[in-house]
Amino acid sequence: MEEGIARGPRSPYQRDRDRIIHSISFRRLRHKTQVFIAPDGDHYRVRLTHSLEVAQIGRVIARQLGLNEDLTEALCLAHDIGHPPFGHSGEDALDEALKPHGGWDHNANALRVLMRLESPYCEHDGLNLSWELLEGLAKHNGPVTNPTWAMAELDAAFPLDLGEWSCLEAQVAAIADDIAYDNHDIDDGLRAGFLTLDQLMEQPFVAQQWREVERRHAGAPRDRQLRELVRSQIGLMVNDVIAQTRLRTQGMTSPADVRAAGRASVAFSPGMEEQERRLKRFMYEKLYYHPEQLETARKAKLVTAGLFTAFDAAPELMGQDWAERMPAQEPARSRHIADYIAGMTDRFAIARYRAIHGTAPEGLSNV
Repeated sequence: MEEGIARGPRSPYQRDRDRIIHSISFRRLRHKTQVFIAPDGDHYRVRLTHSLEVAQIGRVIARQLGLNEDLTEALCLAHDIGHPPFGHSGEDALDEALKPHGGWDHNANALRVLMRLESPYCEHDGLNLSWELLEGLAKHNGPVTNPTWAMAELDAAFPLDLGEWSCLEAQVAAIADDIAYDNHDIDDGLRAGFLTLDQLMEQPFVAQQWREVERRHAGAPRDRQLRELVRSQIGLMVNDVIAQTRLRTQGMTSPADVRAAGRASVAFSPGMEEQERRLKRFMYEKLYYHPEQLETARKAKLVTAGLFTAFDAAPELMGQDWAERMPAQEPARSRHIADYIAGMTDRFAIARYRAIHGTAPEGLSNV
């Protein structure tokens, strides 16, 4: 500790978590798309609330498995910090704009944000996070065999062993993410009217839980029963992961065993994995690829692409600080523009597009 500076008795992973929570990038998640773009309703989830819910689920699993809860929580809170405005629609637009320059993806951008772009400290770039946190974020969905330019550049400066499996805490963060959005997106889809209970009953896993909810809470208001359904499914999935992971990690005595396992060590049981896969297919068909969602996504891509074109033609539109730092040559020039756009919230991107073009597409918020 530097003389005269006291930052409290925290472990490295507690500092990771705190630095993420105090970052500007984390605060911006409150106005970034989860499922619905720029939702008008206060009760719909956004990237921030989703990340908090993932962290809650992740801590429960980590505690039961005897893992480091602080590292797990930090990974859960940071896992979506690289998302641009408009979620995957904005990501698709940036990837298309950067196709000649190595493409763009939100996971590599999360590392770029935390290691390069978010720099509040005088002594170094980035948030100075632990190796385990950065390694876990890079590989929480599995080994990275073909890294994008952003990931490769960061790995060259600070090797993250991209070809190996990540630590158990990162794997917990990944499966907690699945559990959270599988179930909470059902909640939001029902609230928005994009999903119906009859449609959900076509899924055997959901139907079974619903019958049990009706049996245990007969006569309760329907909205309370639906929320109980979501809680019940989360609990079943969490318990399944804990039991299956204990089986898969038997005989493992070190993190090196986990990284060399050649497969995920944190996982659903085969039966639950199939049910979860079916549920995901259903959600894509009925919610994520709903015609209204696709039309809103099309408009969001137009806004993102329009901003990129405008900033490329007139860098001063980005503001003095970003314009003065605009590289003269490619690919750095396009990547700089993408860095600026990716940091925007949904509503800021819409406001900038309207300020530049005089109008913005109608219906960018469909709930």
